[in-house]
Amino acid sequence: MKAWVNGAVVDESEATVSAFDHGITVGDGVFETAKVVGGVPFALTRHLTRLAASAYGLGLEAPDNTDLRRAVAETLAANAEHHSGPLRLRITLTGGTAPLGSDRGGAGPTLLVAMAPMAPWPPSARLVLVPWTRNEKSATAGLKTTSYAENVVALAHAKAQGGAEAVFANTAGNLCEGTGSNIFLVLGGEVVTPPLSSGCLAGVTRALLLEWADVVERDVPVGALLDADEVFLTSSTRDVQAVHAIGDHEIEPGPVTGLLAAEFARRTAADVDP
Repeated sequence: MKAWVNGAVVDESEATVSAFDHGITVGDGVFETAKVVGGVPFALTRHLTRLAASAYGLGLEAPDNTDLRRAVAETLAANAEHHSGPLRLRITLTGGTAPLGSDRGGAGPTLLVAMAPMAPWPPSARLVLVPWTRNEKSATAGLKTTSYAENVVALAHAKAQGGAEAVFANTAGNLCEGTGSNIFLVLGGEVVTPPLSSGCLAGVTRALLLEWADVVERDVPVGALLDADEVFLTSSTRDVQAVHAIGDHEIEPGPVTGLLAAEFARRTAADVDP
């Protein structure tokens, strides 16, 4: 695969950044991941908008939107031989080269665009509720930052318990999100998802479902997971994925999840940049 690094497309072996890059030393960066099908990234405008919002939240200067689109287009063109299968597109913006500490340097940001083949998600997943919480009052709550160590630990814990995704509560004891997904519950016929005030990420697929379906945003206690009629996840690479278990508690993937997944597939096939 080829990648775009600070203005140029290079071979994978040359896609490197400085050992003093602030994204490496302190996780000072933001990123976006989009699904690419047939060489076309889905919902690119929404992803670039969220990248700019995350950069603003960290105090990073986001690149010009035209420059970002050019970087994405050049990366897609350089990897044209791989367009026969689904791909994962990742755009990463960091604070750039800086001193070894929390202070930023003056060298300007680092911008990376990379792609990789993407395996299909299974039709349903087992979730594991982890013992750590999301801090909905954190300075980075709701920002898609490169500081993902907490997610790495949580996902490894979930997989060690036989799960495919970890789920966090927040400090108030309410349901928040997964490590790379938003979560939805069907409760008495009502489709519910935690509000952004819970500390969850403003997922692109989540936002589209809120526009396209009858979904209610409200706080729900984490224990509601075990009372739900159906549970499903959304993300930019998995779309809508049913949940068949929360830990040892089995839950049957149901008709509401199926209908929403079908509607999402229909809408996205008709419009790649909704």
